[in-house]
Amino acid sequence: MFKIPFLDLPPLRGAAGTVRLPGSKSISNRVLLLAALSEGRTIVRDLLASDDTAVMLDALRALGCGVAQDGDTVSIVGLGGRLHAKQAQLFLGNAGTAMRPLTAALALLAATQGGRFEVSGVPRMHERPIGDLVDALRGLGCAIDDLGHAGFPPLRLRGPSTLALDAPVRVRGDVSSQFLTALLLALPLVAERDIRIEVVGELISKPYIEITLALLARFGIAVRRDGWQAFTIPAGSRYRSPGEVFVEGDASSASYFVALGAIAATDAPIRIEGVGSESLQGDVRFIEAAAAMGAQVQAGPNWLEVRRGDWPLKGLTLDCNHIPDAAMTLTVMALYADGPTTLTNIASWRVKETDRIAAMATELRKLGATVDEGPDWIRVQPLHHWKAAAIHTYDDHRVAMCFSLAAFNGLVTDEPVPVRMLEPHCVAKTFPDYFETLFGVVTARAADIPVITIDGPTASGKGTLADETAKALGFGVLDSGALYRVTGLAARRAGLDLDDGQAVAAIVPTLQLRFSDGHVFLGQEDVSARLRAEATGLLASQVAAHPEVRAALHQLQLDFRRLPGLVADGRDMGTAIFPDATLKVFLTASAATRAERRYKQLISKGISANIEGLRKDLEARDERDKSRSASPLEPAQDARLLDNSALTVEASVEQLLDWWQARRPF
Repeated sequence: MFKIPFLDLPPLRGAAGTVRLPGSKSISNRVLLLAALSEGRTIVRDLLASDDTAVMLDALRALGCGVAQDGDTVSIVGLGGRLHAKQAQLFLGNAGTAMRPLTAALALLAATQGGRFEVSGVPRMHERPIGDLVDALRGLGCAIDDLGHAGFPPLRLRGPSTLALDAPVRVRGDVSSQFLTALLLALPLVAERDIRIEVVGELISKPYIEITLALLARFGIAVRRDGWQAFTIPAGSRYRSPGEVFVEGDASSASYFVALGAIAATDAPIRIEGVGSESLQGDVRFIEAAAAMGAQVQAGPNWLEVRRGDWPLKGLTLDCNHIPDAAMTLTVMALYADGPTTLTNIASWRVKETDRIAAMATELRKLGATVDEGPDWIRVQPLHHWKAAAIHTYDDHRVAMCFSLAAFNGLVTDEPVPVRMLEPHCVAKTFPDYFETLFGVVTARAADIPVITIDGPTASGKGTLADETAKALGFGVLDSGALYRVTGLAARRAGLDLDDGQAVAAIVPTLQLRFSDGHVFLGQEDVSARLRAEATGLLASQVAAHPEVRAALHQLQLDFRRLPGLVADGRDMGTAIFPDATLKVFLTASAATRAERRYKQLISKGISANIEGLRKDLEARDERDKSRSASPLEPAQDARLLDNSALTVEASVEQLLDWWQARRPF
């Protein structure tokens, strides 16, 4: 996950490959609560790992459930409908799928068994309405105190109190379907007699209620229904663990890759695994909207394949009540359409993680789009003249994932622009590695992928500066100085004759080389210490003498230019390898400063050294590097010079990032 202030997406051009979806958030948190309320142990497999499931698991632990987690498999030892803890303060982040059902369940359990619980979340959660659910619970006799503004969290749930279960429970259905879901999940705990729930007004997001009913049936609760207006919990209902539950992939998250296929999969499809024609989730019907806009879609029981069909896409007008979350993706697809796209019946967007109608309209306009909005609708015009924009994500995962699709603007304009995602880590709510997954199935022109080069003499701190800069930007790293050492080491391990240049060059493309946090990995092995050994340096000198090896390593260095960008350090990165780099830096420091730094490094490792000798060695090496016939050590003509003799690492990074920001169009 990119835990950085911003992530820049360069213009993207194509897409193909396979995506395995994370587990459904809606199913994950429902199953966790149902397992907690049941007797016995439930094994939940393929659970979504996200912020929302993390706060639910923390809450269940605080309430006394046995929770054991191993990757995406979680074992829950349920409460059997009995409170093990009578007091708890539960922080539920911005997870509506945790806040609403837990409020209902704890209010009823506190009423019947006694207890005192407080539920709270992030500031945005305290702006999301819960009053209709609270009113329904109070109507049953639950004691609930507002700890902030009436009708919003935080809340205190206390008891005991007397419940009145003889009259129907009435709840509004036109603000959020989660209020009805919360009652359906909680009322079996007190179903000594039939309990009827009546929906006031039109029920929105009906497919989410279908998920709730299907999961209740898995846990032994057979709800009777009268259309969408009334639901009856049978007398004597009791939760029974099914023993094992598999969480299907998140259909809402699938929408971004369905859209990706519709926009950019021209040669081969995007295959999406984890949802399909047999999915419980209503958002899988997003494929119908995508097909209406021109996508070619094939579906199997647990997979989808999507490729571009009509181009440009077709504008449409659509009632989105049945796909409230996935429909957001259509607003960005609309930028690539042949006419306006109007989405209606989306009032629920206003009370989600942010006011999503306002958020989408505001950020689309930053790109240059013409957008109109109303209380429950949004209209987006196709976009032809794009502007580079820094997208504010509002701590809303779906805003971030939707706008990643704007990076394909080069498919419809001759002057493509990058797109900056502010606070990209907000995707942790449902899809922590979304951007990594996206980069795995998209392509870009090499010239569009930004590169920062850091050249300079030995011991100037290039490697450290490159690592820290790459961390700040989410870019990959290339330590060119390590390549010859790795090649020599790999060739010796393979038993090759190091005087056979062609044989040594042949293994270069097979090197599974990775740089991370100052370490060098060959495959899964950290070879950093081996590369610093004097013997490895001799191997590097031997293989570097072969023109075939130098040519192969040149190509390998070019291949490190991958999404979303690269920081490359060496002696000729900005002059010979990446002459088109967006920013070139020539880093230097006095020989005396570099000798002192090297001296401290050696002493800290228990290696004896002499500062004066080190200084003379560095000066001699500088002269050799400057006078080399091939790629001599010298700044590129357009390089920024950075003398870090008197600078800390932090100050050097700050200076480089300031230069970088000045080169960006945001």
